[in-house]
Amino acid sequence: MDWDKLRIFHAVADAGSLTHAGDKLNLSQSAVSRQIRGLEESLNATLFHRHARGLILTEQGELLFDATSAMNRRLDTASARIRDSEEEVFGDLRVTTTIGFGTLWLAPRLAKLYKLYPDLRVDLMLEERVLDLPMREADVAIRMKEPSQADLIRKKLMTVKMQLFATQPYLDENGVPERLEDLADHRLICQNANSAQVGAGSNLVQHLMTYDVRSLLTVNNYFGVLQAVLQDLGIGILPDYVSLDDPRLIQVLPEIESADVPVFLAYPEELRQSKRIAAFRDFVQEEIVAYRKVLRAKENS
Repeated sequence: MDWDKLRIFHAVADAGSLTHAGDKLNLSQSAVSRQIRGLEESLNATLFHRHARGLILTEQGELLFDATSAMNRRLDTASARIRDSEEEVFGDLRVTTTIGFGTLWLAPRLAKLYKLYPDLRVDLMLEERVLDLPMREADVAIRMKEPSQADLIRKKLMTVKMQLFATQPYLDENGVPERLEDLADHRLICQNANSAQVGAGSNLVQHLMTYDVRSLLTVNNYFGVLQAVLQDLGIGILPDYVSLDDPRLIQVLPEIESADVPVFLAYPEELRQSKRIAAFRDFVQEEIVAYRKVLRAKENS
């Protein structure tokens, strides 16, 4: 079907008059009438009942008007998303990151983002699988390694280390380990070997397991590890940033930690001008700056 004829049909159906539709479209009544007649001929159907008070849709016309109304709504949505990239921050933003980082660091900070941009709708997709940003499986990603996909804008946000944490009640009951060999007397809580995780964390787990750790609890993500630690079940291997947000966590064997894990933010080149992406990127960077200040203050105290 001719898109221009459909646009004119929708205007006529909405106005109930050829004249009023013509005024809205800057077309003469005769031009509007010709387009409607041509559309009816192409569909082999009568779309309007004509009478002295104006035009009324036929049953076939009602069906077509429902379709053009749905098309208009979708075009309005698309127009809004296009305006978003040029004018203001609103609409859908699909963010993908790991379960651990998403639940333990990002989600607790999103209230600040919504306060700044109440019309933003974030779809937070937490999974270890790397989504295809150029194919628009997500708009922006935060990952624990530099993305390898082409046509991405990427920025290193910070580095993370995996460290050992426990709660005071657990340490009061079981003692504080002073050497790696002391782990034999404790329960170690970590991600299981088959779960997707950063290589640095996996290497640390493998190293600690050489010290005859007899009691072990494994979970398939860091959120689960944290919950087990907070229930006083043992000593957990967790990202260092969790200790800043939860004072119940006490670092043990502070000299033991993983290699640096880089954290990158990435988004498709085609979204370079998106205000939604810029707002989220700037928000995350500001939160990283605040996180670093707190970390330095803690290290100097």
